[in-house]
Amino acid sequence: MRTKTVLISGASIAGPALAYWLHRYGFDVTVVERAPALRPGGQAIDFKGRTHFTVLERMGILDEIAERQTGTTDTVLVDENGKRLAVMAGDFTGGDVEILRGDLADIMHQRTAERCEYLFDNSINGLTDTADGVYVEFERGPARTFDLVFGADGIHSRVRRLAFGPERDLVKYLGHYYCVAGASPWSKDATGPRERVIAHGHNTPGKLAISGGPKAQQLYLFASPELDYRRDDTAAQRRIIEEVYAGVKWEVPRMLDELPDFDDFYLDSISQVRMNGGYTKGRVALVGDSAYGNTLGGFGTGLAVVGAYVLAGELAIAGGDHAVAFARYDEIMKRYAKIAGNSNAGRFLAPKTALGITVRNWFLSSWMFTLMLKYADNAANDIDLKDYPALVAASAAN
Repeated sequence: MRTKTVLISGASIAGPALAYWLHRYGFDVTVVERAPALRPGGQAIDFKGRTHFTVLERMGILDEIAERQTGTTDTVLVDENGKRLAVMAGDFTGGDVEILRGDLADIMHQRTAERCEYLFDNSINGLTDTADGVYVEFERGPARTFDLVFGADGIHSRVRRLAFGPERDLVKYLGHYYCVAGASPWSKDATGPRERVIAHGHNTPGKLAISGGPKAQQLYLFASPELDYRRDDTAAQRRIIEEVYAGVKWEVPRMLDELPDFDDFYLDSISQVRMNGGYTKGRVALVGDSAYGNTLGGFGTGLAVVGAYVLAGELAIAGGDHAVAFARYDEIMKRYAKIAGNSNAGRFLAPKTALGITVRNWFLSSWMFTLMLKYADNAANDIDLKDYPALVAASAAN
């Protein structure tokens, strides 16, 4: 196989994971990221089960993730007076190991920065897929042609929009929004054991507010008709939170008073990507949330890392034949990614009625919740994971 040039859009999790494997298999990798640098901190993300851990171990990063993990957080749900009503166990919300998104991105960037070209503060403006390559126009700098292009740029993927169609046709809004505000107190510089910690949350119909814990200092989740706001206008987004939560009791008035002081602020919809025709088209493929995202669905990070492993591995064992590899990737991941399509976090976390909140709280301590946890564990491992590094090494030896 001649060395193939590939472009990956997105330097969060799926992008660097894919870059790691593609470079390892002999591809010439460029990663473009619209942010000016890696985004530090961010909310906590998690991995669960042997499949996730196997991929991380084969990347050589499992031990470092364990060293930087945030610990397990139980969320105690209380009434407006602080009386305990129910507990969302950290084993449900955080998986087997939890780490800040920024810390994981840093670990993966360290493994690829010297081997792959990174173009920060830039993005893709246009894609032209031809028989010989993909002609890519950038926001900054001259156009270039690559053999393959990969969208690892999140649920609002620009690559998906350019290659597959508008977001409104491929992403379904699920009726809720969420907001994380304030950097987590956890960091890669924290020392000592990661103890089990407690966050507190309060529901009113259609709304949830959480204070404390490694996800962020504050987390809001609320039901709403689809909103019209600019994703880069954080001042307008803060006003949305203030208006939605005005009049909510418990600790919420104190939380809203603190909100203007936080530099870290992110508001987005709870939505699900629905790529009914597959994740690949011509010389372009999607991986991670751009392909099978389901906001706060509990499997996103694991799916991103496994998807990157499978996509790169299939390309390697196919000798770079993208038509063969993409078909295999679609087949494998369409089955595995079904785990991301079976939940709506908004309905579960912020029921729209008082009765719904009561029933949800009862469910959290019932035997049915235990069964749901077992199902999640089984679903995370429901894939026949090939040992691609060994297959590639065996092929090279022959």
